[in-house]
Amino acid sequence: MRKIKVAPFMPTEVEVNELGANRAEIIAYPFESGYAVTLAHPLRRLVLGSSIGYAPISVKIKNVAHEFDNIRGMHEDVAVFIINLKNIRFKIKEEERDSVELNYTFTGHKEVKASDLANDLVEIIDGDLPLATLNEDAELSFSLTVAKGIGYVASEDLKDSVDSSAIALDAFFTPVRKVNYRIENILVEDSPNYEKIIFDITTDGQINPVDAFTNALETMNKQLSIFNGVLNVDINSSFTKKGGDDSQLKPFLKSVDNLGLSARSFNSLDREGIKFLGELVLMSDIELKNIKNLGKKSLDEITDCLVEHGFGTDYSLSDSLRESLTKKIKQLKG
Repeated sequence: MRKIKVAPFMPTEVEVNELGANRAEIIAYPFESGYAVTLAHPLRRLVLGSSIGYAPISVKIKNVAHEFDNIRGMHEDVAVFIINLKNIRFKIKEEERDSVELNYTFTGHKEVKASDLANDLVEIIDGDLPLATLNEDAELSFSLTVAKGIGYVASEDLKDSVDSSAIALDAFFTPVRKVNYRIENILVEDSPNYEKIIFDITTDGQINPVDAFTNALETMNKQLSIFNGVLNVDINSSFTKKGGDDSQLKPFLKSVDNLGLSARSFNSLDREGIKFLGELVLMSDIELKNIKNLGKKSLDEITDCLVEHGFGTDYSLSDSLRESLTKKIKQLKG
């Protein structure tokens, strides 16, 4: 006999399998039937479209006027040189910088590879890629601008933002090479209709696959936060409709969705079924520390959040307020 539900089943398990240096599987389960694809599809798009990467956006080559020119003593045409340059994956060492300008000069017989471009400002992810082949009398001197960004930006859209004497380049910022997901059925309480999501993520090395997925979760949370104000009004209105003066409880009934917590901290609370700020206030320090999968960094973040809302370690609830708050939270959570 099918049970009547009043809320969808909450997933409880997350697994991460490292499949290589730049590849990982992220598995989550169990989801109600239909919920897996509802979440998996937008997350896949966000992993591909919101992951930050680095790419060259312009190059200025000595004695070269345009990309169809050539350089004496260099085997490749400038067009081929530019294609090779765009294939190289850079990473700016100082993450707070949005762009860096790099200057290089190579002379004489040399097989110039991507690794030759590494310096104090940038790392090179794939150092074996070829760049240029020079003869004894060749000189290759160029300035390169590498920038941080997301997605893809065509060279035509960059012309106004780069030096007029430089050649604008198509910028492939996305550090994620592939994101696939599959959905499998899983047995829960004798029902085979629950679902498991298995993400398979491969990056180019600029970012770890798990970090790319975490960033996508944070992006989704921020995008959905536009609805938080509306939800707060609805929640607070429901308090009044149910009777009683709950004005003194409203500061405690702020949803954890609206606390600005990182995805890792929020997920730890969500898995424990913690929905309101007041639930954290009611907890002792030991109870907070014992929340499953809550690391020290997340614990410190939550503690700082409580302090910001006026509920620091020196705050204490009266017995009557504690009783009222406990009762109200229990009522709201059904």
